[in-house]
Amino acid sequence: MSRRWLIFIVTSSNFFLSQFYRVSNAVIAQDLLVDFSIDTKGLGLISASFFYAFAVTQIPISILLDRIGPRRMITALSLVGVAGAFVFAGAGSLYSGIAGRILLGIGMACNLMGTLKLLTMWFDPLRFATLTGIVFSIGTSGNMAATTPFVLLVQLMGWRWSYCLIAVINLIIVVIIYIVVRDRPQLEYTASSFNEPDAGLRRSFSDLKSILKKRDFWIISFGTFVSYGVFSSLQGLWAGPYLIEVMGLSAINTGNIIFLMNIGMVAGGPAWGLLSDRLFNRRKTSIFLGLIVMTIILLCLALVPIGISLLILASLFLSLGIFRASGLLMYTHIKELAPLEMSGTAMTGINFFTMMGSAVFLHGLGIFMQYLYPEASRGPDAFWAAFLICSLCLACASILYFFTGDSENKSEK
Repeated sequence: MSRRWLIFIVTSSNFFLSQFYRVSNAVIAQDLLVDFSIDTKGLGLISASFFYAFAVTQIPISILLDRIGPRRMITALSLVGVAGAFVFAGAGSLYSGIAGRILLGIGMACNLMGTLKLLTMWFDPLRFATLTGIVFSIGTSGNMAATTPFVLLVQLMGWRWSYCLIAVINLIIVVIIYIVVRDRPQLEYTASSFNEPDAGLRRSFSDLKSILKKRDFWIISFGTFVSYGVFSSLQGLWAGPYLIEVMGLSAINTGNIIFLMNIGMVAGGPAWGLLSDRLFNRRKTSIFLGLIVMTIILLCLALVPIGISLLILASLFLSLGIFRASGLLMYTHIKELAPLEMSGTAMTGINFFTMMGSAVFLHGLGIFMQYLYPEASRGPDAFWAAFLICSLCLACASILYFFTGDSENKSEK
């Protein structure tokens, strides 16, 4: 097997675990409420702390990734994440749990951006959107592992020992990454910008400044802030209490429905990538369509009554995953609007808003529901109000995205 595909496999595996850590709290939410003696607001905060740390870490990554290379960035930060998994597993209070989640957020912060940067160096640009879709689908498999399979593992070992086991697996993958990964093909090292004088810190700040001046960067950033924020807040936490406490489903059925969300993402990632690469050769149309349909789905969730059939609930959550997958093209969209040497900076900038959106919606929805319904913050009215707010935010993102610029596959110009 060629080195490029080994790199693809091991870095995608690391991203798989990043996705697992992000959303694993959904199915252990009841354990966390009891073990840490917290309420809805505290539950939102402990889950959001991962994403706040992840998002803030994107700032130095956006400056340093193009300069020092993804191999060293991924390896060093992933070791921090392994430490965070062990800290979280041993946490005995809200604050020690937050500390573990913060370390996890920092540690997982370069797994996606480092992988995408490696794809730009090792693969033809024509394949980028398709490979990106596959990477996201592999990552979404990590989300899937955090649903029903994680429930079964927790029932066998408890959530703390389960986390320890996963941390050990993570450490093994990090060691393999350090051994296997190279920043770019050896024949191209002479052209590398990593070691040239103009690739220094000043150049990195200049690239970041140029990206921040682009109107499209801010439109795309807001789109991913809202779409991933809404989706991941459900996937990573709030779908669990909603399905169990409002809709009365068992833990296994709840895990199965969240599993379906991820099935939608797995199926949708490569499908939207291929559609964008081969049929439209454009990004904007697919992304805009996905935002519109997500808006409709969240509005439906705000209106469905208690006792709605399991089939309808499953269909709504499956569709949410499928159409959220179109948002993965936002990374391709910004990449094609930026010069190659600024691609890491551009994609990392977008990723900052992606992860900050998740943090804000996870944390914000918990505060919102606690404020509106202090005596029933996990009741039907609280969740329906939250879904309505999410639908309105998605509608705004859809309207703005209509005015963004478009890009085409640069390899075919």
